[in-house]
Amino acid sequence: MELNGVPLHPLVVHAVVVLGPLAALTGLAYAFVPRWRWLLRWPLVVLAVVTAATSLLAVAAGEDLLASRPELAPIVAEHEEDGELLRTVSLAYVLVSGLAAWALGGASALASGRGARETRFGVPVMALLAVGAVALLVTVYLAGDSGAQAVWG
Repeated sequence: MELNGVPLHPLVVHAVVVLGPLAALTGLAYAFVPRWRWLLRWPLVVLAVVTAATSLLAVAAGEDLLASRPELAPIVAEHEEDGELLRTVSLAYVLVSGLAAWALGGASALASGRGARETRFGVPVMALLAVGAVALLVTVYLAGDSGAQAVWG
């Protein structure tokens, strides 16, 4: 996969590197700042979905790049594993973010407070979201670092 002769993988990776931490930080804020939940609910879900989509595209583009340049296989083996782990974590983060958007209440944008709810699963879901956010941050770092090591040594 190429865009104007440039392999698509390094282009898409930049989206993952920006959106992944942004999605994770949004998740942490959503988990720990209840009064921001009404504002962050949909941005959290959208960021998680877009991060997962770009990570899927990055893995597919990376596999395509590796198929066109098989001599890179020994150099990028660790990066390939880290990228596949990032893809899995980002897909799981979509599920966790969706669950958190449903389960965690908080202040409502409405003056009456109507629409604000919190389920009995609040604390476990908050913890799960925080763990998922940290896992996303760590895997973005690992994949990015191993990719940079493969390219720049």
